[in-house]
Amino acid sequence: MTKIYAIANQKGGVGKTTTCVNLAASLVATKKRVLLVDLDPQGNATMGSGIGKNELEKSIYDVLTEREAIGDCLVFSDSGKYQVLPANGDLTAAEVEMLALENKERRLQNAINQVRDQFDYILIDCPPSLNMLTLNALAACDGVIIAMQCEYYALEGLSALVNTIQQIQRVLNPNLKIEGLLRTMYDPRNSLTNDVSAQLQQHFGDRLYRTCIPRNVRLAEAPSFGMPVLAFDRQSKGAIAYLALAGEILRRNEHSSKAAVEAAATH
Repeated sequence: MTKIYAIANQKGGVGKTTTCVNLAASLVATKKRVLLVDLDPQGNATMGSGIGKNELEKSIYDVLTEREAIGDCLVFSDSGKYQVLPANGDLTAAEVEMLALENKERRLQNAINQVRDQFDYILIDCPPSLNMLTLNALAACDGVIIAMQCEYYALEGLSALVNTIQQIQRVLNPNLKIEGLLRTMYDPRNSLTNDVSAQLQQHFGDRLYRTCIPRNVRLAEAPSFGMPVLAFDRQSKGAIAYLALAGEILRRNEHSSKAAVEAAATH
């Protein structure tokens, strides 16, 4: 059963792209088939996967505007060993063009459905805003992984994002849920970090991942070499943290699958 996760937060610089690229590589390390969908016009997930965004002949822009089939636009990441639906600045035009198109919120969902069975996990890197592109991601996914820093303003932004997710659940995607909250750039020596962490634990309980992603120099350096940190420095704290996150996600999914089977058996 393919799982589709959008990595989202309307706040920029919280580690969404870093999470998308490194979680994709970590899931591949556990022998899963992974597709990374870059839905950000900045194309950072594309570049971080070792794919030149300026050399692309086809991109997610062509998929959303239905110029090309999704299968013809996928590119293999040599450094991450996963498939990428790449993006570049053309995607900004797609957002404007889509406003005039029918079924504009479900363009990505319709495309992903064509290749869904080829993958175990599909990760969508969302832009840092709640726009038509993010709406497409939330309509297409099963769950949202919210990447966030443990700081005061992050909590304010979080409530707006949760409200948006609830609205989309009502109108577009009844199966949508918050899959988990991931603490990024985590520094346990900071008292504010610990305060915010405690509040998240209180409000979200089990949905808060136990794994925290630390501030890590190797994690910050890896994208400039066009590779996930796992390929760049496997022994780094960042690489170990993302492998732990992949393990936690896999365990959660196994647990929920078992629970669903048991529930079905009792009815």
